[in-house]
Amino acid sequence: MTDDHHAADDRRVTDDRQTGDDRRAVVGIVSRSQLVRIGGGFAVAMILLAVLAVGLGLEDLRTMLSTASIEWIAVAFLSTGLCFAAWARSWQIVLGVIDVDEPFSTLVVTYAAATFANFVTPMGQAGGEPFIAYVLSRETDASFEDSLATVVTVDLLNLLASFGLALCSLVLLAARIDLPNSIESIAGGLAVAAIGVVILATISWRFRTRLAGVIEGGIEPAARLVPGLTVTGIQNRLRELYDAFNRIGAERRTLARAFVFSISGWALFVLPLILAGRAVGLMIGPFVAFFVVPASMLAGYVPSPGGLGSIEVVLTGLLLALVAVTAAEAYAITLIYRIATYWFGITVGGIAALELLRRQ
Repeated sequence: MTDDHHAADDRRVTDDRQTGDDRRAVVGIVSRSQLVRIGGGFAVAMILLAVLAVGLGLEDLRTMLSTASIEWIAVAFLSTGLCFAAWARSWQIVLGVIDVDEPFSTLVVTYAAATFANFVTPMGQAGGEPFIAYVLSRETDASFEDSLATVVTVDLLNLLASFGLALCSLVLLAARIDLPNSIESIAGGLAVAAIGVVILATISWRFRTRLAGVIEGGIEPAARLVPGLTVTGIQNRLRELYDAFNRIGAERRTLARAFVFSISGWALFVLPLILAGRAVGLMIGPFVAFFVVPASMLAGYVPSPGGLGSIEVVLTGLLLALVAVTAAEAYAITLIYRIATYWFGITVGGIAALELLRRQ
């Protein structure tokens, strides 16, 4: 056998091993131990929500929910669906940088599956990325590293959009009313988080070469701890990921276009809160909505599926502090909002995830 044949065989073995690693990584997302943790998280969160309902007035809450306008709730569902479509379009624009031309209809399904993974993963917002990068690399010519770079980029754009809208709304809200003392700490935390994300992203990009060197320097000790990993293999993958981020970062006009859809998606994600208020006959101002939704999402970074339980508590408290509503009314609005966004995302995303897994 010639040297070329040996080299080809080696590459096939390496590719098979890497594909197997990716497959095991994806399977790890839904391993038995992870399923137990997710199930436990849902159980604890649902108990918390039930206790909160009893404490705030179960009878009043039941009355409000039973008389809520189905029409407004239906529009809220539609808004959430359009939100996912806008974020999927943002992803499609970023994918164009790495020459991946995937049909929009396919990407919407893929993005919905990613949303499902994030919504059921403890700590939220990070479970879907490896899963979707794996799926995209299987369905297109893009590598796992290229796919992951695009997903992370879109997540960052969405994060910046949410913080930007929240801070602008906070400034406008503060100019119109005196913010309660209870809001000041949350507003400060939101501002610190927003500034921190911008600073971290800027530093990481400005010193990306040095950062890549530091990461590569720590590879060898990590490789010794994990059987089957090689220093060369990890370094090659990190360099591919680094190159993908370089290509994406160089296309600033393209990123600006994608950012427009990220902002549009967030506007559509916030709108169901206003519609939830209308469903029970109450008005939620846009400045309030665009502040309290991103602020409450900070509670999603806790060890519960998609922030279930913690987000409801924070959002209810924020509505009580900023809107002239009773505790039962605030909680009813919160529950309708979460049904139209979180539970809708889990339902639609779960169906999409099953479809993607069936195709693999």
